[in-house]
Formats: sequence, structure tokens, C-alpha cells
Amino acid sequence: MAVKQQFKSFADLIQNSELPVLVDFYASWCGPCQMMAGILEQVNAQVRGKIKIVKIDTDRYPQLASEFGIQALPTLILFNQGQPADRIEGVLTVEQMVQRLEPIL
Repeated sequence: MAVKQQFKSFADLIQNSELPVLVDFYASWCGPCQMMAGILEQVNAQVRGKIKIVKIDTDRYPQLASEFGIQALPTLILFNQGQPADRIEGVLTVEQMVQRLEPIL
């Protein structure tokens, strides 16, 4: 699932995407974040081609975490047409995650 890509800016990533972008704000030391990684792989298999899933390490990009008010990990923000459309804090099951994403797909 994880494909490393570089972008000029985070704004470039979310605003120029043809697909909605689900951003997983995580930290490598966060146990629930590691659980969410496996869940997101399964979600990605179900919604492939309909949504882009991106992971942002809050330890490496603290300015983004601050900009989006990330206070709990994991926090996922769904961007549609460059704007936040949904925010999820904590771990959800694959089924719950797909259900949350359905309205945007």
C-alpha cells in the first residue's frame, strides 16, 4: 500500500489530487497507529482507485500536525477537492472505515 512519493508541499498533494485523499497522521512509536496501518492496507484494497491514502509522520512534520490541530494519534483527515471533509480520531475497524468513506466515494 505505502508508496513513497515526494511533493513540493502538502497543499500540492491534497489540492492537485484527482481523488479524495485520506491522510493518516501517525507516529512510529504509537501502538494504535501501527494497528491502523494494517487496517488501512485492507481499506485500500477495497477502495483502490477511488481514494488516495497518505501517511504523515507527525514527528517529522510537526508543523502539519499543528496546522491541522492533531492532538490524538492516530488522526485521519479526509480531504475532498483540497478541503477537509471528515476527521477520524482513534482506531476503527475496516468495516467502520469503509462506511465512513462511502459518502465521498
